[in-house]
Amino acid sequence: MFTRMTKRLLACAALAVAPLLATAPMLAASCESLASLKLSDTTITMAQVVAAGAFSRPQVGPSISEQAFANPVAFCRVAATLRPSSDSEIKIEVWLPISGWNGKFEAVGNGGWAGMFNYPWMSEAVARGYATSSTDTGHVGDTGSFALGHPDKLIDYAYRSEHEMTLKAKAIIETFYGNAPQLSYWNGCSLGGRQAVTEAERYPSDYDGIVAGASAIYTMELHAVRIALNVFVHRSSDSYIPPDKYPMIHRAALDACDALDGVKDGVIDDPTRCHFDPNVLLCHGPDGPSCLTAPQVETARGLYAPIKNPSTGALVSAPLLQPGSELGWGVLAGSAPQGNALEALKYLVFADPNWDWHQFNVATDIERSLKSDKNILGLTDPNLKPFFDHGGKLLMYHGWADPQVTPLNSVKYFNEILKTVGNAAKGKSIQLYMLPGMNHCRGGAGPDSFDMIGATEEWVRKGNAPDHIVASHRTDGTTDRTRPLCPYPQVAQYTGTGSTNDAANFACKAPQR
Repeated sequence: MFTRMTKRLLACAALAVAPLLATAPMLAASCESLASLKLSDTTITMAQVVAAGAFSRPQVGPSISEQAFANPVAFCRVAATLRPSSDSEIKIEVWLPISGWNGKFEAVGNGGWAGMFNYPWMSEAVARGYATSSTDTGHVGDTGSFALGHPDKLIDYAYRSEHEMTLKAKAIIETFYGNAPQLSYWNGCSLGGRQAVTEAERYPSDYDGIVAGASAIYTMELHAVRIALNVFVHRSSDSYIPPDKYPMIHRAALDACDALDGVKDGVIDDPTRCHFDPNVLLCHGPDGPSCLTAPQVETARGLYAPIKNPSTGALVSAPLLQPGSELGWGVLAGSAPQGNALEALKYLVFADPNWDWHQFNVATDIERSLKSDKNILGLTDPNLKPFFDHGGKLLMYHGWADPQVTPLNSVKYFNEILKTVGNAAKGKSIQLYMLPGMNHCRGGAGPDSFDMIGATEEWVRKGNAPDHIVASHRTDGTTDRTRPLCPYPQVAQYTGTGSTNDAANFACKAPQR
C-alpha cells in the first residue's frame, strides 16, 4: 500500500507532468522512421533527433555556413540525396521542430557558388517554429569548377536543386506531422536572392511568400561586367586605387551628399540624387594619401559610371557601385576580379581553368558570356503573373551601399515587373525596400537588421505589403539606431523633432527631386 506521503508525491509529479503532456506534439511519424520514407529519385541518408544545443556542423571551410550559431530547440534532422538526372547528386537537409511547429515551411537560400548548407539560417528558422530546409545545390565546395563538363550539374545549381528540395521537403514535412505546411516561404540573399527570383519565375506554385535580398540576377551579365570593371581599374600601371585611399573617398562622398536628406548621419539616403565628382580630390602636387592622381580620379569616376561597349558606346550595364559604397570597393576594384565572376568566366564561358582575366575584351566577351549561358543562370523574366495569380508575394530588398551586386539591378527588375504585369501589383503582390548605407546583405553604416520573414507573414495576413519595416543598426551588440525601411521609391524623411536615431521620428515619403 502507498503511504500518504507517497500518494502526495505521486500527485505532485502528475501535476508537473500534465502540462508537458498537454503540449507534447501529436506527430504522425517518429523521426527515425523517416529513414525508410520512399520518395522518387531520393535516398534518405539520415533521420535523427538533435537535442537543443547539440548540433555539430561539419567543417567544410569558411562560408556563410560557418557563421557562429546555436540550435536553441530540438529538431528532427533529415538528410537526403536527390538524383533527378544521371549526373545529379543533390544533397538536402530538412529540419523539423520536435515541438512548437507553427504549421509553416521556410526554405533558406545559399551564397556564392553554394556547395554547402546554410545552417545558421536553418537554425534561426527552426527556432521560430518553422520546418526548414537547405541544399548544397548539387556539388561540394564554394567553387564553380563543378560545372566544367557537367551541364546537368549546372542546371542543378541554377534551379533544379531548389525546386527538387522544395518538393521533397514538403513531402517529408507532411509525413512527419501528418499535415502539409499551411504556408511556404523562401528566404535568401545574394545567390539566395537569385534563387528566390528563379523560384517565382520557374516554379510559381512552390511558395506563398518569397524574400529576395540583394538578388544576383541578370547573372551572366553581372559576372561579365564585374570582370570588365576590374580590367578598367587596371587599364594602366597608375590607374589602380590602393585600398588605403578608400576612406578618404568615402568621406568626400559623404561631405557631398550625406546631408541631402536633411540629416547628417554618415549615410547617403538616396545615392541616385548624389552627384559627387571625385575630381575634388585631385592631387595638385605629388601623389599622396590624401588625394587622387588624375588616372585615379578617372578610375573613381568609372566605378560610379555605367558599363558601355567601348566599340559602339552602347550601354551594357547600370553602374555597379553607388556613392556610399567606397569602403567596399576592394570587392570589385581590388587587385584581381571578384572571385565568383572569375570562376564563372573560367568554367562556364571559356571552359578553361587557366583562363587569364587580363585577356578579357569588353567589346566581345560580355556578349560571349550572355550567349554561353542560354538563360540557365541569367533568366530574369519579369512576367511573374503566374506567381502572383496564385496569391504569391515577392518581397525584395537591397542595400544602397552594396559593393558586390549592384542595387540598381533590383530597382531595374522591380520596375520591369510592374511594367509587365501592371502597377496594381505594387504593394499587393510585389514590393521593394532599399536600405541606405547597407552593404551586401548585411553590414555597413546604415540599419541592416530587420525581420523580412515577419514582414512577409504580415503581408500574407493583411493582403498589403507593410508601409514600413523597422530596421536597426548595432555596434558591439547594442542597438544605436533604428530607421523605417520604405517601399521604393519612398524614402525615410526626418519629421524635424526627436532623435535622428529613432525610427519613430521618420516618415516614409516620396523623394524630393
